[in-house]
Amino acid sequence: MSLPLDDVTVVALEQAVAAPLATRQLADLGARVIKVERPDGGDFARGYDTVVQGQSSAFVWLNRGKESIQLDLKDDDGRDVLHRLLARADVLVANLAPTALERLGLTAAALAPRHPHLIVCTVAGYPVGGPSRHKKAYDALVQAEAGAMSVTGTPDGPAKVGISIADIAAGSYAFSGVLAALRHRDRTGEALPVDISLFGALTEWMAHPFYYAMHSGTAPVPMGTAHPTIAPYGAVTAADGQSVMIAIQNEREWVRLCAEVLDDAALATDPRFCSNSLRVAHRTELDAAVAAECARHTCDVLTARLDSAGIAWGRLTPLGELAGHPELAADGRWLPTPTPSGPVRTLRPPGIPGDRMAEGGAIPALGEHTAAVLAELAAGEGER
Repeated sequence: MSLPLDDVTVVALEQAVAAPLATRQLADLGARVIKVERPDGGDFARGYDTVVQGQSSAFVWLNRGKESIQLDLKDDDGRDVLHRLLARADVLVANLAPTALERLGLTAAALAPRHPHLIVCTVAGYPVGGPSRHKKAYDALVQAEAGAMSVTGTPDGPAKVGISIADIAAGSYAFSGVLAALRHRDRTGEALPVDISLFGALTEWMAHPFYYAMHSGTAPVPMGTAHPTIAPYGAVTAADGQSVMIAIQNEREWVRLCAEVLDDAALATDPRFCSNSLRVAHRTELDAAVAAECARHTCDVLTARLDSAGIAWGRLTPLGELAGHPELAADGRWLPTPTPSGPVRTLRPPGIPGDRMAEGGAIPALGEHTAAVLAELAAGEGER
């Protein structure tokens, strides 16, 4: 079975989250991904925790289907091997510090004369050439710099998002940028570089509240589960203690919510609540009224009423219960994934063209493929 990227070879100088996420998605589509790791422990994400049968949960998430080799890029021999790999590769993805790439001669400009066919994708904290290019940039720090924390949390204080959204945003743009660059190179022969920054990726994700603040003069504030411009919108607690998110999008839904879910049709025409702008202005009273009515029903009864009235809702699923979600019980949602300490289940990624993806991709042990890759290089050069 032909896979979308089964003729593409990627060399990855990567660690942590952003670049490994991009290359794992390329591997899922069939690309061969050769992950170059340091001799002194490799990708430091290997040591984040040991909860997946002795392995890091982050590393298992991000490194399915890759080959791991160990090279010392401070050594002439190590750099020579790397360049021999790049001569046969289509893409280099790197998220080493920009100064390290410059020192090693691994920027797109430095590599172009020697490897003109190579697409070089770099992932950094801040844009290359910008005023913050040398600044350390971990995910939470970029969430703070890019304004994400200013709209996350509660009115009592900001909070970081509970997942690495800056890394994930950057990795996603690196993935799509590489795909676009491959398409361009295959059509024209020109290898365009792809430069991604965590700050740039996350400010793009922040564009809606950013533009709102720029043009209105009023910045959104943290609102917990509420929406800054729509009401009612947010979490309510049912009689059995379970929480449900409710989202009202128009006046028809508001009228049905009052009559068919809250058993209070008159609430819809209350002068404080008869339009969305009035409901937002009187959010405290509104939320109290909606919460009191919802608290009279168990979660099952409340959600059945919401369904019957055609009102959108979502259960607040505790993370410990997510694996049992009905959507994750559907056929084909999980992949059996080999690891150095035995098989585990990993999630099948979304958006796979024709549902054709690399099956059986393993999580590599550190340096597991070094000998095989070196032998392959030697054999290939011997055939010339």
